[in-house]
Amino acid sequence: MTDSPTRWSVAETVERVERGEVTAAAATGAHLTRIEERRSLNAYITVMADQAREQAADIDRKRAAGESLGPLAGVPLAIKDNILVAGVPCTCGSRILRDWIPPYEATVIERLRGAGAVFVGKSNCDEFAMGSTTENSHYGPSRNPHDPERVPGGSSGGSAVAVADFQAVAGLGSDTGGSVRLPAALCGVVGLKPTYGAVSRWGLVAFASSLDQIGVFGRTVADTKAVFDVIRGHDPRDSTSMRTNGARPAPKQLTIGWPEEYYGEGLDAEIRHSLEQTANRLKDSGHKIIPVSLPNSKYTIAVYYVICTAEASSNLARYDGVKYGHRADSPDDLLDMYRHTRAEGFGDEVKRRILLGTYVLSAGYYDAYYGTAQKVRTLIADDFTRAFATVDCLLTPTSPTCAFKLGEKMDDPLAMYLSDIYTTSINLAGLPAVSVPCGTSKGGLPIGAQVIGRPFEEHLILSVAEEIEKHRR
Repeated sequence: MTDSPTRWSVAETVERVERGEVTAAAATGAHLTRIEERRSLNAYITVMADQAREQAADIDRKRAAGESLGPLAGVPLAIKDNILVAGVPCTCGSRILRDWIPPYEATVIERLRGAGAVFVGKSNCDEFAMGSTTENSHYGPSRNPHDPERVPGGSSGGSAVAVADFQAVAGLGSDTGGSVRLPAALCGVVGLKPTYGAVSRWGLVAFASSLDQIGVFGRTVADTKAVFDVIRGHDPRDSTSMRTNGARPAPKQLTIGWPEEYYGEGLDAEIRHSLEQTANRLKDSGHKIIPVSLPNSKYTIAVYYVICTAEASSNLARYDGVKYGHRADSPDDLLDMYRHTRAEGFGDEVKRRILLGTYVLSAGYYDAYYGTAQKVRTLIADDFTRAFATVDCLLTPTSPTCAFKLGEKMDDPLAMYLSDIYTTSINLAGLPAVSVPCGTSKGGLPIGAQVIGRPFEEHLILSVAEEIEKHRR
């Protein structure tokens, strides 16, 4: 056990708070100090210092009164700024919601609050979760703690930075096409994207509703699992939330698929080498690695950016300056106010995706683009179903490259979109996946391995991730 609360795990924090070796207030204070010292990394949009201290004081009162404490008692968490916390600004990284304060909070926040977690801040993110680097935030980019001149990944980059830089023990993000796993890989932490429907989306600001899923960051697999176990489960307020009968027991010796399409052109040689070493260690542990094919993977990026932009165009139509958020002054009429509000309130990437989505949904193009994309989405999901008939899980890279320089791809949207090439198919198929650190580049940058599982088999992929983690110690 280390002396600084900022270096403690979930279990260590809870144990020390329960024993009275440290107060929740002291653990929270240490993290708030760290946040102030490291503001240059821009991990947070809103630091919740007063609220965090109140939560911590309440935990300390409960302990002093002999009341039972929750499974996350005193654990400081970072919350992505598109997940609602009642009474705390929720900007979604956008100017249009700069001053909006939600009157209610997400189901995941209710569950974490009940478990004794402490919310230290709302973390930075790409505007409305649209991006792969956190450079699209209206509040400035977050910076990778391993090299502040490089991107942390996105869109949940702020939470990944906070966890990697000891500004939170764990954190929440949202994952629409890789937005938890990609920053986890680039920042050297664990990032879990659960099965679609495993975690309630009530209180998550919608980007693409058939793809969005709340996920978890931790410095270890155990930390990630501890938070996931609190937030998972059915919620009647979310119509996509599912009841499950429990997953099958994980075999001791697994058959792990190696998708050939994920190891071709475009993959950095150092990352491929690191994944090959990871596969060899898993084989040495008694697992079997076999090649599998996901032939429709080549269509993933095209399909994803048709579907997600179409859903974004629909979801973001509510931001019109009437009910909440920014409203532009307009001397003319209502339509003019709409135009000015959206022109001033949305950033370039959000406007680009709204325009693309409106186009693919327009009369005359709906069947050719959106309808076709949904059909190919089914083919992509069918590829995974066939693969899982012979393997227990899949092992792939999380990202084709390590963290690149800030600004390097901002003028090339297509190159930026290809950052998600290994992650988007999992969202299209609704599967669980976890990114876990598996190596380091010659330049000292983290490399992440992605483990993909059958629906609702998070326990299995987390056990594989734990083995990968163990081999690196």
